[in-house]
Amino acid sequence: MKDPEARRRAVAERIADYLLENGLQAASLRPMAAASGTSDRMLLYYFSGKNEILSVTLGVIAARLIHNLNAALPGAQPYSLLLPRICELLTSPSVKPYMQIWLELVALASRNQEPFRAIAGQIADGFLQWTAARLLVEREEDRAPAAALLLATVDGLALLHSIGRESLLSAALHSHE
Repeated sequence: MKDPEARRRAVAERIADYLLENGLQAASLRPMAAASGTSDRMLLYYFSGKNEILSVTLGVIAARLIHNLNAALPGAQPYSLLLPRICELLTSPSVKPYMQIWLELVALASRNQEPFRAIAGQIADGFLQWTAARLLVEREEDRAPAAALLLATVDGLALLHSIGRESLLSAALHSHE
């Protein structure tokens, strides 16, 4: 693979796999380089530093999740139908590593740690756009606030799921029926 951009993308994909398996606590240069099949020196050839590696790689992870969500939820739905469908997906075993990374990223961002705060903000903006596009609303002016509420609700429910509070998650999902 002689094209440096193609090589950079391939490296980012392999690091994404590594982070999904091991979490952000394993995001050190040498282990990420080994996981990507290159040296730490070559890793810094493809990326300007660890912050760029994390930004690009976490962007890859977010794009993968969006791709999976698009496949599972191709059309717009009202809030009351979309919320349980998203939660069903986000609590599935195939999506669990993505949610673990997201919650880990949010925890680091909550401490104002960079680059995590900026990366989490960009990813949240992308999910907010995705959510807004999937919402079926009667009035267009309701789209943005409903999307923000849906995103906040899904993140809260993901938090309950991550700490083993399935009964609370289930009660919350069924409270509007």
